[in-house]
Parts: sequence; C-alpha cells; structure tokens
Amino acid sequence: MKTDWTALTVFILFFALVTVLGFMAARWRRGGDAEHLDEWGLGGRSFGTVISWFLLGGDLYTAYTFIAVPALIYGVGAQGFYAVPYTIIAWPLVFLFLPRLWSVARSKGYVTLADFARGRYGSKSVAVAVALTGILATMPYIALQLVGIQAVLDTLHVGGSSSFGKDLPLLIAFAVLAAYTYSSGLRAPALIAFVKDTLVYVVVIVAIIYIPIRLGGYGHIFHDAAAAMAKTNPATGKPRGAMIPGAQAQWAYATLALGSAMALFMYPHSATGVMAAKNRLTVRRNLAIMPAYSLMLGLLSLLGFMAVSAGVGKGVKGYNSQLAVPQLFEQMFPSWFAGVAFAAIGIGALVPAAIMSIAAANLFTRNIYKDLIKPDATPAQETKVAKLVSLVVKLGALGFVLGIDKQFSINLQLLGGIWILQTFPAIVTGLFVRWFHRWALLVGWAAGMAYGTYEAYGVAAPGKPGSHFGGSSANIPAIGQIGYIGVTALVLNIVVAVVLTLVLKALKAPEGVDETTAADYTADADETPVSGDPEHGSDVIAPVTT
Repeated sequence: MKTDWTALTVFILFFALVTVLGFMAARWRRGGDAEHLDEWGLGGRSFGTVISWFLLGGDLYTAYTFIAVPALIYGVGAQGFYAVPYTIIAWPLVFLFLPRLWSVARSKGYVTLADFARGRYGSKSVAVAVALTGILATMPYIALQLVGIQAVLDTLHVGGSSSFGKDLPLLIAFAVLAAYTYSSGLRAPALIAFVKDTLVYVVVIVAIIYIPIRLGGYGHIFHDAAAAMAKTNPATGKPRGAMIPGAQAQWAYATLALGSAMALFMYPHSATGVMAAKNRLTVRRNLAIMPAYSLMLGLLSLLGFMAVSAGVGKGVKGYNSQLAVPQLFEQMFPSWFAGVAFAAIGIGALVPAAIMSIAAANLFTRNIYKDLIKPDATPAQETKVAKLVSLVVKLGALGFVLGIDKQFSINLQLLGGIWILQTFPAIVTGLFVRWFHRWALLVGWAAGMAYGTYEAYGVAAPGKPGSHFGGSSANIPAIGQIGYIGVTALVLNIVVAVVLTLVLKALKAPEGVDETTAADYTADADETPVSGDPEHGSDVIAPVTT
C-alpha cells in the first residue's frame, strides 16, 4: 500500500513539536540544583494541580489505552472491558494511601517506593526486592508503549521491506525519546503531556461522534460486533468472543480488574508522578478528578467494536489486532485528521515511556547503586548514574519489542502486573501499620514472584500450543475457577508473610529500625523540609505537628 503523505506529514510535525518541547523542558520551571536527583528525577517536587493532572494522565493513560485495550476488545469482545472497572476501583482505593505516601516521601526525602521500604522496615533487602521488581515490571510496560508507536508507523507504511528498514523508524523514535529524557528528566514528559492529553481528548470526542455516524450508528456497530464474536475461531474451534462474559469467564474478569487496580500505583512511574507534586492537597485534588480519564477510557474501548463493524482486518489470516485502531482511523478519518490521531497515539507512547524509564533509573540509582555499590555517592553522581540507567532501561524495553510476539503485547503489561503486585503488602500495609516482619515480607515476596512467573510461563497463547507467557489467567487452586495469576500469587504472598511474621515475632527475631514517625505520614510541604535538601544542610528532620 502507498504511504499517505498528508497523514505522515501531520504526524511528523507533531512529533517534531514534542521533540522541541522535550529539550526546552530542561530550562522549564528549574528550581534547585540541576545535578540533584530531586530535580532530574522528580521535577524538583514542584508540580501543582494542573501540571500533576496532565502528568498523571499522560503517565497512566498511554498507548496501552489507544492500542491494546481496543485491540483486546476487537479480538475477544467484552472481556477486554476489564480496564474500565479496574480504573474505577483504583481511584477510591489509592485515595486512601497515596497522600500518606507523598507526605512520608516529602518528610524523609524518599525518591522511590523502595526508599520507603528501606526506611520503614530498616531493611536494604526488602528495598532491593522492591527495586528489582519495579525495574523488571517496568520493562514490558515501556515495551507496550513502543509497540504503540510501531503500530502507527506500520499503518503509515513507514520503513523498508527488510527487517532493519521496518524497525528503523522505531529506532529513530527511541533515540529521540532517549535524548530528551537524558537532557530534561521528568520535566520533559510533564511539558509534553499538555500536548498529548489535548490531542487525546480531541481525537476521542471526534471518534465517538464521527465514526458511528459513518458506520450507521451504535446499534449497527453492536449488531456487527455481536455477529462477529459469535463466529467460530478456526484456531481454537470456539466462538471468537462474547458481548457479555460468560459464567466461566467472570472470575477471570473480576480478579483481573481487582488485581490491576491494586497494582496500578505500585508501578515506579505511578509513584514518581505522585511524589513530584508540590503538596499534599495537590495529590488529593488530582485523585479526585482523575476519574475523568476513566470516562475517556470507556469511550476509547468502544473503538474495538467500531473496528469490527468497519471490517478492519476482515479476512486477513493471522491479522495483528494491534493495528485495528490505527487502521480504523486511517479508514474512517480524512488524511489530515488521521495524522492528528496517529500523533495522539505516538505521543501517548512517548510520555509514559519517558516517565517509566526515569522511574526505573531512580530505583536503580537509589536502591542498588547507592545502597549496595557506592553508599557515599554524591547527588551529582546519583544523577549521572540515573541518566545512564534510563538509557539502558529503554534499550531493554526495545529488546522486548523486537524479540517477543507483538500480537500479545498486552500480556507483557499483565505479566509486569503479576510481578509488581507482589510489592503491595510491603508498601501499602507499611503506610498504615508496621506489623509485618521484614524477613517475612521478603520470603512472601519471593513466593509470590516464583509462583506467578511459573504459572504465567505455563500459559500458552490462543491457537499456539507449546508457547509460553501467552496470558495472565490460570486455574485458582482450591476454587477451581480461572482467575488472574497476580491475585492468586498475592494471596500466597500474604499467607506466607503472615505465618512467618507470627513465627519470627514469637522467636523475637530482630525487626530493624523504623526511621519514620507518625507525623511524617500527614506532614505537608509547608510543615517540613525535604530530607537531604541542600538548602537545609541536614538529613535530620525534626518531628512536625499537624
């Protein structure tokens, strides 16, 4: 097929715009020492309500929103809507503990969740476990964003016929992303998020009105989707999907939604967006208004059914469902607006990929490099290492994209969810009580990680017997239902941690020193300085009153 030069030109113009903004961000809202990790990795902890809202939206509603969720709905129907209830569950859940996380991080100068784990439990081992899990889970999540860019480039027919020629545009996009992230840190995605979210809202509003008009209305769309889902899939011998999850799929649907909601803010990039806020009220305000993005997600999900009704990929053997939404836009929109839509997807991948790589770099620098390798590292050395590690993380994610089946890219993120969910007991319970023993948390984490990875390895992709990591649902022991592996692994994790905590407490095993106080969990920006801030010249924080 021929390249649509109008759409490609619009896409390139927007890509060039955000590239310029990415490099300009290095001088945007600069506050303290540019060589301090707080400045590069957390934007100086200075973002207000509006910037934080765009940053969190750009962080959490990504190319995954545009590509993978509608692609899953295109492929199997209603089961793909799990992403909507999971975000609905997530916001009231995290409203309970994220303000406490922000306060203690601000009081003690924590940059990562692993910093908190080390301070709360007095254990470098628990901190390293949280850090390694965060880095491991972030790799496939960044890969999912790069898959989103690649889906757009494939639809635009950019690249040559050779394998290298086809991957070259993705490598160029990767290089640009790496360059401005290295230069500007968290300020780059924060500034670009304004463009990204504006484009997303414009494209969504136009899509949910314009495309149904062209397809004969929503009634016609749902009729076509129902007929398509009822047809037998030759690869499996079963119906392609369902408009309503059957009884056998309800446990999988519910546990996947619950587990994903619990995992959402265990990801390093999510916590980074929260810690960058300037005060506690900013965090609370954003959590109250973030459900606006959940509404958008529900509307975006319908694009999967629209693609079915429009005949996208119909009759193509082995069709890559990740192309369903880009090809729907190409088919339905005028060329110039298709370029705008492609830019929304592409930028929707760049923003979170940048934040994720920064968050993973913060974890390595603070909790592996400084804790284990060079305890006397200066702030400038920390920042230098973080910048270099952010490049390595992106290279690792690129390896995921080029080496793993893109058809099931959503399972990369779900696999990361299985892993990151195992840090939930140490982080969330630790924000309220310090009951678990540090060694018990470590063993419970190891049990959950081992079980979750083993079970996921045994899941074959539909129509591909003998393959591995093809999904994230398996039989739940004792219940006999199919459910999300991450939740089952978390239950095992908690049971092990509870039993071992009781045993270790009975044996009076040393529990480590808790460096936090009760006041740290409710402190605000105007009540306490940031620990280790060079303006205050001390790592010692006096007790505060609230």
